[in-house]
Amino acid sequence: MRTNYAKFLLVPVAAASLAGCGINSVPTAEEGAKAKWADVQAAFQERANLIPNLANVVKGAAAQENKTLTEVIEARAKATAPNIQVKDSDLSDPAKMAAFQSAQNQLSGSLARLLVSVEQYPELKSQEGYLKLQDQLEGQENRVRITLRDYNEAVRVYNTTIRTFPDIIGAKIIHGAKPMIPYQATTPGAESAPKLDMAPTG
Repeated sequence: MRTNYAKFLLVPVAAASLAGCGINSVPTAEEGAKAKWADVQAAFQERANLIPNLANVVKGAAAQENKTLTEVIEARAKATAPNIQVKDSDLSDPAKMAAFQSAQNQLSGSLARLLVSVEQYPELKSQEGYLKLQDQLEGQENRVRITLRDYNEAVRVYNTTIRTFPDIIGAKIIHGAKPMIPYQATTPGAESAPKLDMAPTG
């Protein structure tokens, strides 16, 4: 009787021990980071989706900026190319993450140059369509910044989980977990939303 009782007690104890060794916490943290990465990709894609509308407005009112506009369109094509996108399985690959970050930062830079250049066109800045795009771009840049922050926090939680006891046991032996790569700007502050001051000047 006592032997059976001891066996009966062993089951929940063993289950609790396994649960405390990263059996559940590691995949939970991993899925959390992957979900945040999906938000990052969606935010960048939504920003890219605004660029054709911006291009049409600028092309019609500021033909002199065609060279800068072409740079933006080319950078957008690179940033949205299928081969540059990062899948869930690539989140531990520094090279893939660096390529994605570089493409997004290149687009951010060319877009910023275009927005600065149109400051010299008061008639463009007074157009309702352009002002609407200003609001949309500001909102989208802010969303990009927030999703990057949330992703990096989820990566921090995951990377901490797989490196600390007792979760490291399940991470190494059962899951074969590898650290994920946080989103790092290639230039200081590039991951922060730029201030897009495109309001009409008096």
